[in-house]
Order: sequence, then C-alpha cells, then structure tokens
Amino acid sequence: MLKTMLNGASHRVNIEKFLEENAPIIDKTIEKYIPRKFNKKSILFDINPPRYGCNLETINKAIADPIWDMLDRGGKRWRPALFLLICEALGKNAQDYIDFSIIPEVVHNGTLVIDDIEDSSDVRRGKPCTYKIVGIDIAVNAGNAMYYLPLLTLMEKNTKLSAEKLRDVYQIYVQEMINLSVGQAMDIAWHRNLANADDICEEDYMQMCAYKTGTLARMAAKLAAAIADAQPQLIEKLGHFAESIGVAFQMQDDILDLTGKDFAQKKGGLGGDITEGKRSLLVIRTLKTANQKDRNRLIEILNMHTSDQAIRDEAIEIIVKNNAVDYVKNKASSIVEESWKEVDKSLSASKGKEKLKAFAEFLIKRNT
Repeated sequence: MLKTMLNGASHRVNIEKFLEENAPIIDKTIEKYIPRKFNKKSILFDINPPRYGCNLETINKAIADPIWDMLDRGGKRWRPALFLLICEALGKNAQDYIDFSIIPEVVHNGTLVIDDIEDSSDVRRGKPCTYKIVGIDIAVNAGNAMYYLPLLTLMEKNTKLSAEKLRDVYQIYVQEMINLSVGQAMDIAWHRNLANADDICEEDYMQMCAYKTGTLARMAAKLAAAIADAQPQLIEKLGHFAESIGVAFQMQDDILDLTGKDFAQKKGGLGGDITEGKRSLLVIRTLKTANQKDRNRLIEILNMHTSDQAIRDEAIEIIVKNNAVDYVKNKASSIVEESWKEVDKSLSASKGKEKLKAFAEFLIKRNT
C-alpha cells in the first residue's frame, strides 16, 4: 500500500521515510514484470509466447541476473515516487497506477549499466560495474533490455488504459528515449573533447542536462499526468517541473561527487567526474571565473583522465576556491523554484500538491 505520511513541518524526514518504505513496493512491482527468475508463466511469455523452445537458464543468466544485480544495489527509486505523487496531486488514487510507475525506473537503471561501459567506469553503488562482472556483451544486452521490458506494463492483456491513452503514453516514451540518446551523445562528445569542450557555455550544459538527466524525470511526470487524465498544457508544465528536478538532482550529484565523502565512496572516491573529464556546470563555471593559471591546470587535469586522488583533489580545490559549488547550488534551487511557479498556478490546493513540492525540495538538498 502506498505510504502517504508526508505532512507537518519535518518534510525532509517524512520524505526520506516515504522513499525508504516505498522502495520495496516498487521493487515488488518490478518483479511482477521482470522476475528474478523467469518461468514459463512469466508475463513476458504470456504476451509473447515462444514458438519453439524456452531455454529459461540462458534468459535468467543473461538477462534476469544482471538486471537484478543492478536493481538490488539500491537507489532512491525517486522517479516512480515522483510518478505516484503527481497522480495523487491530480486527485487520483496513486495505488491504481503503481505498475506504470516502474517504466522510468527500470529504464534509468538500464542507462546506468550502459553508461558505465561508455565511461569505462569501475564502480557503481559500491560494487564493480555490471560489465566488469558479466562482460560487455551481456551487460550491453541486459541494459538495452531494461529500456523495453518495463513496457510489458502497457502490453498486458488486462491493461487499464484505453487505446487513446496508450497511444499518448507510447508517444511520450519514444520522444523521451530519443532525448535521452541526444543528451548522452552531447555528454560523451564533451568529456572525450570532441566538440570544443573547454568552450561550453552554461546554456549548452543546461540543454544537455534537459535532454539527458531531465528526461526520465520528465518521462515519469508526463506519463503520470497523461494516465491521470491531465490536459495537454498541464502535462507539459508538469513535465517541465520534473525536468528541472532531474537537472537539479544531477547538479547535486555533481557537487556530492566532489564534496560528499560517503556519496563518492560508492563511486570509487571523491572526484570520479574529474577522472571522466566531465564538463559539469561546476567545471564550466570555474573555467569562466578562474584566473588563467587555474583554468589551464583544470583543463590539463580533466584531459588526463587520471585516477590519482592527489591530482583529483587539486582539481577539486580549484573548483571550490572559485565558488562554483555555491553557484551551482543556487542555480539548482532557482530552476526548480521557477518551474514550480507554473505548476503552482495549475494545481488545486491539496495535500498531494504539498507533498510534491516538498519532494522536489528534498531532492535538491539531499546529502546522499
């Protein structure tokens, strides 16, 4: 049963508890469609029965096992939580739509599997990256499968959605998946220094984030709003609001990568983004405001792709002393506040609306 205890002054504590208590509910819902072990009665085979044979061992070892290895590593499950809170803010019983909330969450974890290969990463959530455990071939295939398997929720024979609503949902999904690929292409090109990475402006970065890190939050919000019968204009406003949450969440991730010891430890130490040569807003701001000596040194370190902690710490010191951390924190807060104003005018006063706002505030102020 969906927990709805977000009220009172201690929004942060309540939202943390909300996420903690609902994460296993989300995981149980994912298991309904992507079981830890597929069998002949799994929904996958009910929708798409095999014509010849059904070798379950191969499917389980090459799809189910790597998928659940990633999902079991944790994560806040905040994208499905956002989906459910938007349903509630629109006056719906969120529990009725929980199956659809897993779509952006499973896709998100699929992107992590693929991203780690593209970035040649070593650690994800405190463990070796999936491709380090199962090999690149299985990891690529499992990650790609995670883009599509959650769509089984839309293909069930007893789906609750009308043909018109299904059309709208599929359109949102396809549009956002295209955006995701475009954003990832921009990010890769920059950290591989293929496209004048040192001259990226803030607007370029914001657009990349809107495409990449804003996409799955925007997908969650637009899917929820469409399924909950919102009008097109409100669907777009809620999508923009969620996009801003996703972008701000990424900005906070970037800050924690440089300053949050517990957070960064799960990724192999402070400054993993420095090793990748990532052109985050922290870097862009520093390159704009730093003196020439610091600017040249930061670019040099980013292009080294070093894992040497002492050198990474040198880059972090340059970023911090140029006040980029405070600038990015303020930027994250401002974009969420501005996008909330659009939603605030369009949603009727309710506890669901209050929870939605508190949820956004929590995500951009978290420390983990």
